[in-house]
Amino acid sequence: MKINNLEIFKNTIKSRMAFGTCISLHDATISEIAADAGFDFCWIDMEHGVMSDTDLMHHVMALRGTNCAPFVRVADNTHTRIKKVIDLAPAGIIVPMVNTAEEARKVVQACRFPMDGGSRGYGPRRGYMYGNMPASDFLELSKYEPWIIPQIEHIDAFRNLDEILNVEGIDSICIGPYDLSCSVNKPGMLNDPEVSDMLDEICQKARAKGIVVGAFGGHDYETWKRRGADWISLSFDEAALSNSYRAMLAEARKVNKYTTCSVSECKSCAFQQHCSDSKI
Repeated sequence: MKINNLEIFKNTIKSRMAFGTCISLHDATISEIAADAGFDFCWIDMEHGVMSDTDLMHHVMALRGTNCAPFVRVADNTHTRIKKVIDLAPAGIIVPMVNTAEEARKVVQACRFPMDGGSRGYGPRRGYMYGNMPASDFLELSKYEPWIIPQIEHIDAFRNLDEILNVEGIDSICIGPYDLSCSVNKPGMLNDPEVSDMLDEICQKARAKGIVVGAFGGHDYETWKRRGADWISLSFDEAALSNSYRAMLAEARKVNKYTTCSVSECKSCAFQQHCSDSKI
């Protein structure tokens, strides 16, 4: 759908890995900046943080007219939470902690209408351009949009992976490596052989089923590329801002090697300061 840039995203992953960022701050300016920076998608996060439904709507709307696809991670895997989000017409619905095939089936059903085997309620609003799209066109699109993306982020999901991947209607999976590592008592130890082998196996099995693979990948591009990931989120907005500020301050603090000059006319410093090597 043009309104959510899903087709642009799908074309991107045919030729290269797509890069995105997680959005948790409530101001929609963040999503607009991310799109202008060139990200392929924004992972707008309702699971963590304090974002309201209205904030979410503004984030999704901020990406219209860009080349950036809005993916929304809902707060949980219940039908009610998905229903509130799906009417905003995001490109994809990321659903956390899907640990069984039955949970995966319920997620798929919540995203599709009854005539397509689902249980979605009819309240299209933004999805059919507030009435400017024929209902028949909207209902045809709804068979394929939004993308349904369960998260694989717990040892139980790994143990039930084959059954989950066999659920019809899943378009992509999203791997949560940190939660997965916590669930085997190895928090953040992504290079641990047990954790790394699980991540490799998840990617391998999903790709064998023709399911698109995504993940929160941080900056470990090469490893996720080797695994065959199609899309990864590089960071959270607040972490990117914090890291940028720290780097900025580290660079600025290099001037601390200078001391205030007591001479009013310093020939070596435009700011009338000098260091121990200055020549007056």
